[in-house]
Amino acid sequence: MNSRPVSFKDRMRGLPRNVWAVSLTSFFMDISSEMVINILPLFLSNVLGVKTNIIGLIEGIAEATASILKVFSGWLSDKLHARKWLAVVGYGISALAKPFFYIANTWELVAGVRWADRVGKGVRTAPRDALVADSIGEEQRGIAFGVHRAADTAGAMVGLMIALLVIWLAQRGVGELSRATFQTVVLISLIPAVLAVIALAVGSQDVAVTQVHERPRISFRGLGKPFLVFMVIVGLFDLGNSSDAFLVLRAQERGLSLSGILGMLITFNAVYTLVSVPAGAFSDKIGRRRIIVGGWLVYTAIYLGFAVAGKGWHVWVLYAIYGIYYGLTYGTTKAMVADLVPEALRGTAYGTYNAVLGILDFPASLIAGILWQGLGNWKGFGASAPFFFGAALSLIAAVLMLLWKPQPSLQ
Repeated sequence: MNSRPVSFKDRMRGLPRNVWAVSLTSFFMDISSEMVINILPLFLSNVLGVKTNIIGLIEGIAEATASILKVFSGWLSDKLHARKWLAVVGYGISALAKPFFYIANTWELVAGVRWADRVGKGVRTAPRDALVADSIGEEQRGIAFGVHRAADTAGAMVGLMIALLVIWLAQRGVGELSRATFQTVVLISLIPAVLAVIALAVGSQDVAVTQVHERPRISFRGLGKPFLVFMVIVGLFDLGNSSDAFLVLRAQERGLSLSGILGMLITFNAVYTLVSVPAGAFSDKIGRRRIIVGGWLVYTAIYLGFAVAGKGWHVWVLYAIYGIYYGLTYGTTKAMVADLVPEALRGTAYGTYNAVLGILDFPASLIAGILWQGLGNWKGFGASAPFFFGAALSLIAAVLMLLWKPQPSLQ
């Protein structure tokens, strides 16, 4: 007798408690984070009078800190054979840091709070991803990470909408952000931050690791050649994947208003949320590699569109389609990391994966900025250049991923 194929609904119902707990945690924390982080540059500029070079310094050090900590946190979770409480501690650090935004009256204090928040992210990310991978079999790994990404992105969308509503109610058309409005947003953000910590602490539990590695090491060699090849290809792609801030600048440069830009970001997150779960489920059926290649080809087309966009609404439409690329690839690549490495080294692998991409974000954005506006006396190639560059690298990476022949289960 042939067994009946498992339906999408049954696969969703069959996801373990840990997947839902981690997803709910990410949903709440992204509501909290996106409310504040998206308007933090405006607070620094409009209220504290900080210049863009200082804002860039704050963000650069914050993200670098998080990237480095991800490796060590992932390694530690492998060494301790425990994921949950490291992740809870990471979320707790971010939640405890947020109230200090309320009293911040200098850029140095803002920087300290922002760095503390990123320390929390660096501590939690790899153990959290490993906890999801430990909790689910390979045949449902894609849908599990798809659900997590959808929840994370839905939280970002809700956070943006709350921030937009607060600003609209408090300022009624005033162009610059006020201290009082920023403080109101910070206070509201504390509620979902606390709920995020509670959801993970109460709702999740560690999973026994069946393959124990006595001395996990932080090295590419220990993670195996397939993972190394995967990271080289993904790293090449990421070198052309500059900060999305350049897309926002492109939208503004093409004439999109501030409210239009916020609407564009909300639309992007809505599309991202809708695509993530079906894409993850599809990757379980046809293989991660094919979904990633498809997503990178979508990215190539979108970046070519950004390069030639003539009006603000063109960028809005392209940014909405950009959500398809994110939905196809972000959860799928994380699922593929677990496919490529031994169970006992997943924390180290996720820490390495996140750290490498985080570190590459800096040269990617630096290259994009230089291509756009030049360096020193050189004026650069103009606004289209970074998008042509990103499209070229994504196409090369897609071809390499297509030509790569990992083990049959990953085809």
